[in-house]
Amino acid sequence: MTSTAPKTLQGKDADQQPAGRQQRLRRFGYAPRPVIGLRERLVPPYTRPSERLWPVFGIPPAVVNPLLRTAAWGGPLLVALVAGVLRFWNLGSPKAVIFDETYYAKDAWALINQGYEGSWPKDIDKSILRDPSSVPIPTDPGYVVHPPVGKWVIGIGEQLFGFTPFGWRFMVAVLGTLSVLMLCRIGRRLFRSTFLGCLAGALLAVDGLHFVMSRTALLDLVLMFFVLAAFGALIVDRDWARRRLAAALPVDEDGVLRPDATIAETLRFGWRPWRLTAGLMLGLAAGTKWNGLYVMAAFGLLTVLWDVGARRTAGAVRPYKAVLKKDLVPAFVSTVPVAIVTYIASWTGWIVTDKGYFRDWAGTAGKGGSFTWLPDWLRSLWHYETEVYQFHVNLTSGHTYQSNPWSWIVLGRPVSYYYESPSAGIGGCPSDAADKCASEVLALGTPLLWWAACFAIAYILWRWLFRRDWRAGAIACGIAAGWVPWFFYQERTIFLFYAVVFVPFLCLAVAMMIGAILGPPGSDERRRAIGAIGAGVLVLLIIWNFIYFHPLYTGTPIPVEDWRNRMWLDTWV
Repeated sequence: MTSTAPKTLQGKDADQQPAGRQQRLRRFGYAPRPVIGLRERLVPPYTRPSERLWPVFGIPPAVVNPLLRTAAWGGPLLVALVAGVLRFWNLGSPKAVIFDETYYAKDAWALINQGYEGSWPKDIDKSILRDPSSVPIPTDPGYVVHPPVGKWVIGIGEQLFGFTPFGWRFMVAVLGTLSVLMLCRIGRRLFRSTFLGCLAGALLAVDGLHFVMSRTALLDLVLMFFVLAAFGALIVDRDWARRRLAAALPVDEDGVLRPDATIAETLRFGWRPWRLTAGLMLGLAAGTKWNGLYVMAAFGLLTVLWDVGARRTAGAVRPYKAVLKKDLVPAFVSTVPVAIVTYIASWTGWIVTDKGYFRDWAGTAGKGGSFTWLPDWLRSLWHYETEVYQFHVNLTSGHTYQSNPWSWIVLGRPVSYYYESPSAGIGGCPSDAADKCASEVLALGTPLLWWAACFAIAYILWRWLFRRDWRAGAIACGIAAGWVPWFFYQERTIFLFYAVVFVPFLCLAVAMMIGAILGPPGSDERRRAIGAIGAGVLVLLIIWNFIYFHPLYTGTPIPVEDWRNRMWLDTWV
């Protein structure tokens, strides 16, 4: 009896002690991490709002599930509708050729009509605005320094609505609106939350730089669209591959998914259509502007590392070796060759004509050499590309609005696309204005959104480095792919509006930070209330900030004093 009593007492203590310790630790804010099963780690479920939320809005339980299913698409479509109204409202204003529209609008018009860009006369813009039908398309080829995809896109709008400001801005506005819809869906899949996905899209909808670029016929918004589409395709491919891996793993007698080293290291994923889609989008991105090539390299590495993580989670002992043997070659073939073929196909208009710039180089100045076995059009195209590369790397002429990439994230030097000073009662300037008005289109991100993004970048880097959060790593990759390459060309003439390529990823970073402010699942009501107030105030301030600067995004005439009040930094003037 003396030997069994201590055992009974120890057993009782062993059962009671952990509970008491956890209760004491909870007083200091400790909460044990929930145990997540293998299936949920491979394919996390989508989060559901708290059941306590529905009675607050008077929603009966029977309506909850249909409402959540509708919200998965209904929420993003609603956000995109608002973004579209903002972008298409008065799209043809200002009725002018603003900033670099003078190149791309005319090149697109020539490209869509004759397959190659023409050499336009100087000072032709006013004639185009007055009567575009009276301006002939030049048949002499023009020397252009960007691939044709973005100009093909702009040209579609011109073909539909004419050689007018509305026509050459139409397709860019379409892509700007669709990018908001895409970001809502991408954010939803990334965070497994419809609310956070729609929040990311809403932030993009009210970003000033994205807004201005969506209403201007430049190439960078088109590039951003294809980069975001490629990212979204890879996110879907990640889920697709992990679901396939989960389906191949064994299930024990309790229905619990179990890791298996053999399956995790030998399974072939086979046909991956979304990765091919990403290759197509990356080819179109590079076919718009060459910095899409850096994005291709970054995203290619990202998707391979995702495969490593999936196989490790599934039980692979040597996941890198498994990926090297099973995934690396298919990943390369699915992206790089597809992107190259897409890029070359985008030059079809130049290839099939005999009048494009440098089109006959292989048969004239480049005749002979060691690659004569290649088709003349391919040799001529390669020569053209080498000439363009030399132009880009040697572009060091100064510009009033050039900026260093270090200053982009704090909006150090935005670009003024258009500026007029109408007098009172003229050109939309109020008749009671004490002085002249200012009518400006300024490519400036919504300041409070971008400055909040500075903290959000620090947060996602912390999440990635110290919490190994793949979502934070994916967002950081998107920001780095669009931003970091410009640091290698600091002597080159570069502008802040190039940053529009990574604006969607800034919005994802801010949305993720706001999710953390709201609090993790299982937080008590007090924590949720404080988080909701803080997050709500931040979002409302960003929306107010967009509304405040809206006149500077649309060229709306405002009194000069009001314009000066919006010049928060001296470098914005």
